[in-house]
Amino acid sequence: MADLLNVEGLETQFYTQDGIVHAVNGVSFKLKEGETLGVVGESGCGKSVTMMSMLRLIPSPPGKVVAGRAMYQGKDLLKISDEDIRNIRGSQISVIFQDPMTSFNPVLTIGRQVAEPLEIHHGMSQKEAYRRVAEMLTMVGIPNAKERLNDYPHQFSGGMRQRAMIAMALVCSPQILIADEPTTALDVTIQAQIVDLVKRLANELGMSMIWITHDLGIIAGLAHRVAVMYAGYIIETAAVKPLYAQPEHPYTIGLLNSLPRMDESGYRRLTSIEGIPPILYEKPNYCPFAPRCRFVRERCWQENPPLLEVGPEHYAACWVNPRTGGYRE
Repeated sequence: MADLLNVEGLETQFYTQDGIVHAVNGVSFKLKEGETLGVVGESGCGKSVTMMSMLRLIPSPPGKVVAGRAMYQGKDLLKISDEDIRNIRGSQISVIFQDPMTSFNPVLTIGRQVAEPLEIHHGMSQKEAYRRVAEMLTMVGIPNAKERLNDYPHQFSGGMRQRAMIAMALVCSPQILIADEPTTALDVTIQAQIVDLVKRLANELGMSMIWITHDLGIIAGLAHRVAVMYAGYIIETAAVKPLYAQPEHPYTIGLLNSLPRMDESGYRRLTSIEGIPPILYEKPNYCPFAPRCRFVRERCWQENPPLLEVGPEHYAACWVNPRTGGYRE
């Protein structure tokens, strides 16, 4: 499969009263045609900021993309004109945001908001756009969709609003869908329905997808590859099965150990990762996970490791082999 999106060396900073926060620090990744990439990590690790930086949706001030490039169809999304990036957003690259209640305008009807991308990007009349919107709302599982076009967001339940948000993201048939923790505000039953819905629609429409989450359980059955983020860095990346079967970074091991699991020996006690994530007022010249790592060695405090190849298409930013406790050869 060909690379559809290629992000290299992306760096984003926020200028605050307390200093410069280095939120994203040289992130690089590729997305292939028809592929789903899972981006995981705890809150504040830079997952959403990475994707919003790529689409130039970071508020400035205080945020600023200071380095890197994001190549899509031969164009650098960080360098093209404002008009060009507006034409790409919502049409060729769409986003499902975290909270549908705050993402929708409360004083505009659902039909008006979902139809807007069609009128802007495809030049449809309002009548044509509303017909297409009714089809999309039906596709995402909203009953009596045609009669609900004039409803306002508060008249939809949380799950229905998220379905409407998915319809708005897909209405222009984008090549890439970015799902930014779209199930966080929903109960567990609705979460499963939304995940299945997005997975099915992505397959039917032939889309590539980036799914941002802190839930490794969701990613296991959804993604082809996983990128694990910590402190603004991608610290491990691999296909789903190798990463879950043999994680190579202590942070990934900690995340997987924090998942509820029952194996042949019965229930396993959950473990936590001690300490808290750093606030990066300065880019560390050592491994950012070192203060919390039980495998930490002297070199970890001296040099921040790059992504090292630890298996076929499996990379980890760690000097230490967690199974032996010694340095990698």
